[in-house]
Amino acid sequence: MTMRDAARAFAALSQEIRIQLVRHLSSAGAEGSSAGELAAALGLPASTLSFHLASLEQAGLIEGRRRGRQMIYAPRPAGLRALLAFAAQACLTDGHAIGEQIAQLPAEAFGAPPPAAIRDVLFLCHHNSARSILAEAILRQVGAGRFRAYSAGPHPASRPLPQVVDLLATLGHDVACLRSKSWDEFAEARGGPPVDFVLTLCDLPDDMAAPPFAGDAVRAAWPLPDPARFDGTAVERRALLNELYGSIRRRLLAFCQLPFATLDRMAIRSRLAAIGEARPDAAWTSIA
Repeated sequence: MTMRDAARAFAALSQEIRIQLVRHLSSAGAEGSSAGELAAALGLPASTLSFHLASLEQAGLIEGRRRGRQMIYAPRPAGLRALLAFAAQACLTDGHAIGEQIAQLPAEAFGAPPPAAIRDVLFLCHHNSARSILAEAILRQVGAGRFRAYSAGPHPASRPLPQVVDLLATLGHDVACLRSKSWDEFAEARGGPPVDFVLTLCDLPDDMAAPPFAGDAVRAAWPLPDPARFDGTAVERRALLNELYGSIRRRLLAFCQLPFATLDRMAIRSRLAAIGEARPDAAWTSIA
């Protein structure tokens, strides 16, 4: 930690309420605390709390993460460790030795949550040109840091549907890496990555079996309308594609909010099936 970083961190802790925030977060355990919980515990208005949290976060002493519509805050071990080690080295006769000991403290010593397991999700549809491409891009955005998203299909198209790529780009998704891929790329025999979930977004024929994938994936079917079958005017097709995007996003938001750590395999499969059984939008009824 540089002197400038240390000065910024000490300045962030120069108010009593911020020390209380750090102490409260350190005692909150692995789950952290939501902004609402912090406001209630310390009796602070939301605007005042946001100001103090921002100062601590900018100083690298705490970190926030989004969970659904809530912001969850927890101590940032690297920042706290570095500040304590700096203080020990600057103020104590044997500070360097003590600083080294502080640097070895685990994250749990600061009440920080352990690193979350990143789960791998493979989306399948026949041509890997629309539905699974949408799902891959959406999960990369809404599940960033918690999930890795892939997509593939048994008979991949030469490229994703241009209108799908255009929609994703318009909505701020990274489309540079999106391509249509064979599911053989993910086969265990080909050295594919282990996957935790395989979500099929179309009705594949019963005699069309996917190759064995690495890992013991939980599987679910989320059948959705095929944009290649959308007809009508360009405006009408765009409206249907927007509806498809919204439906996939809603399902994936529900997926991301599942408490995987507290559910067994059977319960996870049941929850995934329930998400997939959500009724399609009325506009799709004739083409689903």
